[in-house]
Amino acid sequence: MEKSNRETKRLIRIGGEAGQGIESLGQILAKALVRAGYEVLTSQSAMSRIRGGHNYFSIRTGLGPVYAPGEEIDLLVAFTEETLSVHADYLASYGLILTGENMDASGSVETLSIPLSDLAKEKIVHNVAALGVVSALMGIEQEVVSRVVEETVGEKHGELTDKNLQALQSGYKWAAEQSPEFDPLSKPDSGKGKLALNGNQAIALGAMAAGVNFCSFYPMTPATGVALNLISYSDQMGIVCEQAEDEIAAVNMAIGSSFCGGKSLVPTSGGGFALMSEGISLAGMTETPLVLVLGQRPGPATGLPTRTEQGDLELALYSGHGEFPRAILAPGTVEECFYLASRALDLAERYQTPAIVMTDQYLADSVRSVERFDPGYVSAPVKPWEQVEQPQGYQRYAWSESGVSPRLLPGKTRNLVVADSDEHTPDGHITEDHQVRVQMVNKRLQKLQGIKQEVIPPSYQGPEDPDLLLITWGSGKGAVQEAAERLNFQGESVAILAFSQVWPLEPEHFQARLQQAVSVVCVEGNATGQFANLLKRETGFEIGRRVLRYDGLPLTPDFILQKLEHGKF
Repeated sequence: MEKSNRETKRLIRIGGEAGQGIESLGQILAKALVRAGYEVLTSQSAMSRIRGGHNYFSIRTGLGPVYAPGEEIDLLVAFTEETLSVHADYLASYGLILTGENMDASGSVETLSIPLSDLAKEKIVHNVAALGVVSALMGIEQEVVSRVVEETVGEKHGELTDKNLQALQSGYKWAAEQSPEFDPLSKPDSGKGKLALNGNQAIALGAMAAGVNFCSFYPMTPATGVALNLISYSDQMGIVCEQAEDEIAAVNMAIGSSFCGGKSLVPTSGGGFALMSEGISLAGMTETPLVLVLGQRPGPATGLPTRTEQGDLELALYSGHGEFPRAILAPGTVEECFYLASRALDLAERYQTPAIVMTDQYLADSVRSVERFDPGYVSAPVKPWEQVEQPQGYQRYAWSESGVSPRLLPGKTRNLVVADSDEHTPDGHITEDHQVRVQMVNKRLQKLQGIKQEVIPPSYQGPEDPDLLLITWGSGKGAVQEAAERLNFQGESVAILAFSQVWPLEPEHFQARLQQAVSVVCVEGNATGQFANLLKRETGFEIGRRVLRYDGLPLTPDFILQKLEHGKF
């Protein structure tokens, strides 16, 4: 019988203090594994401080798809005593611990103490020496890791590159002299040539593929990486990136850019998104394209600024006073981050309304091995009108069956383009006429019908009449997928329904699935079951059983299966 996904994967966890190079070591190792032909998925847990505390970086890797983080550790790399105490209970019985010098790791699990001071004289490259040991034990060729190290340090820092490569070589040499009972990874038959990307990088690439040329932002974890990636390509791609003085300025800059023909993107997190609420409403009233990336983290207020959650769905649904249409997309994979970022720009431009891409800290920062993206699935950038049939009588907000009006850019034609943040007549001038008010509200809301016709149906996997249907949205997809795979491997009848567009919903796409299953459970990363509540509102179907996680950690298959087994919903 074919082995389950769990049995063919390894979990490497690297722990220590902020400032010890934990993330750098993990990122280099993950990229090297991808270059060597393995599948990877990373996750990280970092305390909100510059130095100290306890941070850890996890890599789940092996042959075949890796859907979600794991919890049972195969190889623990501990730079501090705290790492040992925190993660000891998660070690597999056959696992291996690597420690720094003078650390007490007594126990039943095999341990190797790495003489870091002997392998690398300078403390700044101790993590690279440890990288050499880990890479050698995992069976990765030194040449592959060396190339990634050189790329990471950069050609301009020749002396530092040499020090890193020497430390890496020392780590490989020392590991070769040891004989732990730890099997290296099986050699891949193929798979080389994939990309190692996280969600933020994929969103930036997808936005560029759709023609984004303006990004305004105020830094806020975990969405800042979207802006930083756009900045790194700004000269090459002709993108204007502006760090504003606050989130209110950032959203209004984007609206101004879009009004003049720019394709604008605003990345933020929950607290910043809350400040942008009035600007979102302004985009709705002025019918100006606006794309926001909402990278969720736990709240209320500052909450857990470096952890993950799916607690902002209702914030995205209802932000902005008044009633106006919007589209909300929630990618579940790095690939979906790319394609849905481009789709959001397309929807915002064509329907002249806000579009929101919802990620979270886990998906934003999680590095995965992905196939190269197919630009054929990205729509050509939508352009505003260059002329209208009746130029002398041009009306920016003219009535149409679709609710979409001809959008000329100010200064691009001889037509006068008038926009107003108050209620307005079709030609853009302020009005308090009650009948006009009704007509303009109806016109704006009519655009929602067009967006509904393009809704992405949820993906369904599993038997047609399952005993158990697991529903999730956004980044919960991978964990739910693997949990279902394990249950089916054990002889259960389990299907999943994963939503990558959460608004608007088209019940005819999935309502029959809800009725066919014997039991339905909604799995999401918040405390109140926000998506389950939305499904009830839109379909009348109440999902009474829910698996909810809101401790700041990502959903995992083990967490889901434990809750299902013990009936803790």
